[in-house]
Amino acid sequence: MRDLQGPHGVITPYEGNPHRDWDSDATIPAPLRVHQTPVKPEWVDYNKHMSESCYLLVFGDNSDAFFRYVGIDEAYRASGLSFYTVETHIHYLREAMEGEPLRLSYQLLDLDRKRAHVFQAMHHGGSGALLATAEQLLVHVDLHTGRSAPLPGELYERLLAIRAAHALLPTPEQAGHTIGIRRPRDTP
Repeated sequence: MRDLQGPHGVITPYEGNPHRDWDSDATIPAPLRVHQTPVKPEWVDYNKHMSESCYLLVFGDNSDAFFRYVGIDEAYRASGLSFYTVETHIHYLREAMEGEPLRLSYQLLDLDRKRAHVFQAMHHGGSGALLATAEQLLVHVDLHTGRSAPLPGELYERLLAIRAAHALLPTPEQAGHTIGIRRPRDTP
C-alpha cells in the first residue's frame, strides 16, 4: 500500500526523484505520456470502482511527472517557486476497477508568463477507453510571498516549446465546459 503521508503530508510516486535533463533538440511528444499506474486496492470504494477523489490523486501524480519532465522538482521548490492548481474540472466518463492499468496523457493548452492551462486524459491501459479527463489552471507562485510570480526564463522557454508542439493537437471535447443543469430556453 502506498504511504500517502510524508514528512510534509501527501507525497507522489515521483517525490524525491530529480527532474530529467532537458534536451532542447528532442522531439516533444504531443500529447505527453509521462505517467501510468494500476488502480490500487486503496483507491477502490464501496461501489467496487475507483473512488472519485482518487481520480484527482492520479491526475496529481501525472502533473508531478510533467513537472519533473520540464525541470521542477524538490530543488526547484527549495528555491522558493512552485506551481499551484487554482481550478480543476474533472469529467468522469467510465469506471476503473481494482488492478486495471491506467495510462495518462498531458496536454498544454495555453500559457502566459504566470499561468498554464493544461488538460489531462486518463485511458484504460489495455482497451484504450477514455475513463476521465481533468482540465486545470495552474499558477506559478513565489512560495515566500504566496503570490503569483513570473516563470523563470529557462522554464518559460521549455513550456513554450511544449505549447508549440501541443498547438497542433485538437482542443479536447471536454475542455472549456461549465457545470450546470441544461434546460430548454422556455423552462424556468
